[in-house]
Amino acid sequence: MLASYGVSRTLTPIVIRLLLRGEHARREEHRSPTALDRFHDRFNQGFDRFRDYYTWLLARILERRRATPLVGLAVVASAAALTFFVGSDFFPRVDAGLIALHVRAKPLTRVEHTEEIFQQVEDIVHEVIPARDLDLILDNIGLPQRTYNLAFGSQTMIGTNDGQILIALKEGHEPTLSYLRRLRREMRLRHPDLLTYFEPADMVTQILNFGIPAQIDIQVQGPARDKNLQIAQDIRREMAAVPGLIDVHIHQELNAPELKYEVDRSRALELSQQMQSIANNVNISLSSSQQVAPNLWTDQTTGTPYYLAVQTPEYRLQNLNDLENTPIATASTGGGTVTNTLGNIARLKRQSIQTVYSHSNVQNVFDVYAGVQNRDLGSVASEVSKIMAENETHLAPGNHIIVRGQIESMNSAFERLTLGLVFAAVFVYLLMVVNYQSFIDPLAVILALPGAGAGIVLMLFVTGTSLSIPSLMGAIMAVGVASANSILLVTFAREQRAAGHTPMEAALSAGRTRIRPVLMTAAAMIVGMLPMAIGAPGEEQNAVLARAVIGGLIVGTITTLLFVPYLYSVFGRFDAGSEPGEARPAGGQA
Repeated sequence: MLASYGVSRTLTPIVIRLLLRGEHARREEHRSPTALDRFHDRFNQGFDRFRDYYTWLLARILERRRATPLVGLAVVASAAALTFFVGSDFFPRVDAGLIALHVRAKPLTRVEHTEEIFQQVEDIVHEVIPARDLDLILDNIGLPQRTYNLAFGSQTMIGTNDGQILIALKEGHEPTLSYLRRLRREMRLRHPDLLTYFEPADMVTQILNFGIPAQIDIQVQGPARDKNLQIAQDIRREMAAVPGLIDVHIHQELNAPELKYEVDRSRALELSQQMQSIANNVNISLSSSQQVAPNLWTDQTTGTPYYLAVQTPEYRLQNLNDLENTPIATASTGGGTVTNTLGNIARLKRQSIQTVYSHSNVQNVFDVYAGVQNRDLGSVASEVSKIMAENETHLAPGNHIIVRGQIESMNSAFERLTLGLVFAAVFVYLLMVVNYQSFIDPLAVILALPGAGAGIVLMLFVTGTSLSIPSLMGAIMAVGVASANSILLVTFAREQRAAGHTPMEAALSAGRTRIRPVLMTAAAMIVGMLPMAIGAPGEEQNAVLARAVIGGLIVGTITTLLFVPYLYSVFGRFDAGSEPGEARPAGGQA
């Protein structure tokens, strides 16, 4: 804008002077007009007829003192009603041609069995996605051996029964969302025993989720673990019944089978065994000595350090009998040494346990994840808020329910953008007050801005687009152009008032004179935004912005040409400083 302003004040006048000089020379020498000249003349003739009709229509509108504001209020009210059908999202969904399918088998499933399950899921993927669209499938199963590598993978995988299938589609593929629906349906029909859900696969959505594997994350936090678990399960059940919410699940694995050995302390004491010795022996046998006493051996030749660990081979632990025969450290007695086994000093007990524990500020946390499909995030968020409010009454003191993900980000961004728009309108009004030296004339510009907002809502409704951050950015652009056109018209009307015309005459003259630059400005913006508004796959965010600009400019331009002159003719009667015949310089030359 700054660069174009500088060009308009320097280069543009020079070019205009050169063009006009050539036109005058052609007319003086009576040269025959070119094809461009003939087209230009015919266009001007047609535009003059259109301007005459516009002048007649504007005169009729200026005479309807009561009907015109009623029509304007009806348009704005209709747009306000459409907002309930448009809906709101944080950012539009981006079709990047990537799918991340998370698959979780029964707790503590061995990795080789998990691999067989993933092969069955891959077969379903090949059935649903044809070869012409399928480019790549990559499986990540289980957890890495070193905790350092956890930083480079998905944070949602919890063990050998868990994994992720990454799917890449070829260019020109069918909409990714249609494949997601079909895969979700097939997985529920063929593998109801598996927990499957889709994570954000593209970089944009991952950033918008701030690392959370779903759009919505409801956290139940606090020390009352058992009570909070029941509340989290109630929230999951209620959210699963909300239309538009998909893949609702609790992240923590709660029902893994466990073999618990309770040591008979009296017998252990009789056998001179200590709890630490028993625990260390079992831990070394099952998880290696690295868990108890990490040790490194350095190769003297190469200087390379190696982990040195002792562990019972897995093929020697095939059943419970092998486990109970785990030797415990030899105890010294008066008569010599005695070797004990685990089954000799402990009793077996089966139970279910939680394998994944999450914390926030030291407090225990249960996460309820959910995604959104076939519905806007704003309407879903309102129902989620109701569910949270109902369950908060059942919390013990000191416990909380917190919403994370795109709902929190969307609400915060919308509040700040709305506040910014309000302050922008106020500052623009105050700037025009200083420029015009009047509190009344700028109202004609400010009160016309709802017309641009109505066009934005109408365009979003027609194109099936929800209100989002990009569309609000487009709204700012559309409102800026609409207000600039209105200022152009009001400035000329003030000049006509200063020349001695009545407010109605000044408004009519301003509309007739300024219709060409107003239409040219709006048309240039609309034509420039059309390619972006079409929106190819992966360009959904830019398309939303362009559609908001086009809708705001179409209706905003109509408002500028029809409603702003009416407002000026009404407000001009109350502006004592602009009475006809008063030789006062008009501010804001456009």
